[in-house]
Amino acid sequence: MLTTEECYLDPETQVRNPGLGRKEFEAALREYLGVRNIFWLGGGIAGDDTHGHVDDLCRFVNARTVALIKEDNPRDINYRALAENWERIQDLRLDDGSKPEVVALPMPGPLFFDGERLPASYANFYIANAAVLAPTFNDPNDRVALGILGELFKDRPVAGIHAVDLVLGFGTLHCLTQQEPAEREYRRDSPAGRTKIPPH
Repeated sequence: MLTTEECYLDPETQVRNPGLGRKEFEAALREYLGVRNIFWLGGGIAGDDTHGHVDDLCRFVNARTVALIKEDNPRDINYRALAENWERIQDLRLDDGSKPEVVALPMPGPLFFDGERLPASYANFYIANAAVLAPTFNDPNDRVALGILGELFKDRPVAGIHAVDLVLGFGTLHCLTQQEPAEREYRRDSPAGRTKIPPH
């Protein structure tokens, strides 16, 4: 399992479960998700209001390969955090102790709305049964990213989906696929009787 320290452990951005540290998170993830091997990346990309969700950074594309985004411009705000993740990924080992193949996905150029950086990332693709849907941003790297994903997913076509409008909501294709809470996920003892339980 891949996750980030910014998402679970950063004490200043969004404390999801106060009082839990790395060991407690890992124990819960092993118990509830059945994972055996948990690998921690560092920080996420600028503009991500979820504070380091891994689906904007690094994704398994098969059992032995991960795609990790990379920023080549040292003046970009994402450069340092993403370079650190590339250093960390060298220590990633699969369950059998082997190193996975790590493939670089480029970053699109910066996108802003109202002066705020948006979390545009080609890693936010969605793997469907018959295709891979990949976000595009009217950027020269769209074609590069689609080509890389096409090489990684040889068993299904990769379709680029214009995502500039989507990323205005601080997420793109993979973020759109997240579950809607069922009726039973509302807390009935709240004053209004229907307070939504937050997902984190």
